[in-house]
Amino acid sequence: MAGGAQRTIVAVTATSFLSFPTFDIERNGVRIHGRTGGQGAPLLLLHGHPQTHAIWHRVAPALAERFTVVAVDLRGYGDSGRPAADAEHAVYSKREMALDALAAMRHHGFERFGVLAHDRGARVAHRLAMDHPEAVERMLLLDIAPTLAMYEQTSEAFAKAYWHWFFLIQPPPLPEALIASDPVRYVRSVMGGRHAGLAPFAPQVLAEYERCAAIAGTAESICEDYRASATIDLVHDRADIAAGLQLRQPLRVLWGEHGAVGKAFDVLALWRERAADVSGRALPCGHYVPEEAPDELLAEALAFFPLLPSSQHAHAGDTP
Repeated sequence: MAGGAQRTIVAVTATSFLSFPTFDIERNGVRIHGRTGGQGAPLLLLHGHPQTHAIWHRVAPALAERFTVVAVDLRGYGDSGRPAADAEHAVYSKREMALDALAAMRHHGFERFGVLAHDRGARVAHRLAMDHPEAVERMLLLDIAPTLAMYEQTSEAFAKAYWHWFFLIQPPPLPEALIASDPVRYVRSVMGGRHAGLAPFAPQVLAEYERCAAIAGTAESICEDYRASATIDLVHDRADIAAGLQLRQPLRVLWGEHGAVGKAFDVLALWRERAADVSGRALPCGHYVPEEAPDELLAEALAFFPLLPSSQHAHAGDTP
């Protein structure tokens, strides 16, 4: 009985969020798709791999009661565009993806906003806050350590758990061909191989991930996302470090206690090397925090993000 009640709640929540109005904008010839709803202070939501903005379906309806939420599909994912790759992987750099996110928020009239981001989206958020500190008020990042640190400190255990990091960066066309041959199997292998298997994912939402993975060009795009992280994104990160730059916004980091990131890395210590104001903790879940621990995440988000109108928000560095 309890299991049936839970499935009913999940279905209603998923339907509620997936009925929010959608939007599409174009930046430099690339379509960026998203969904928005609610009212109040602006809050940008960025998803991870191999998912879409639907990852927020369990928390976005409640967030929309207090915030204007803008959930974006990263380029290469969901219903956003899939631009052709370039030799330097710059088209899929987190710098370009950050500009997409910034354009989406400005499209809705928001110059300054909070960011809640998971996995790949959290890497985009990191670059967004570094490159455009005037736009990002504060950030809540989920289940990542800084990209450069994760590559430089990779252990055997982490490499086994995050095998796709090293598979996707192999030269084309092998990874693309293998993914494109059975995109549903790829999604289920990546997501189902974690702590709780596929159990945390609402069937309606899992089907959405699978639909988008099967869109032509997705395999090429997600490989380029990871190739960029292993090349040009590291160049940008090293340039920040060489210049002594740090994130100045309040940063809260949450990770799954059953996931690989918290076991392989000292998450808070690594972020304190990159940001001036850091707090965080582990949550009782695996990697997919928004779907595995939505209640805990919602409580954290409501405590961390101000409820004041955007024009009255504290500036980065002020006491929250």
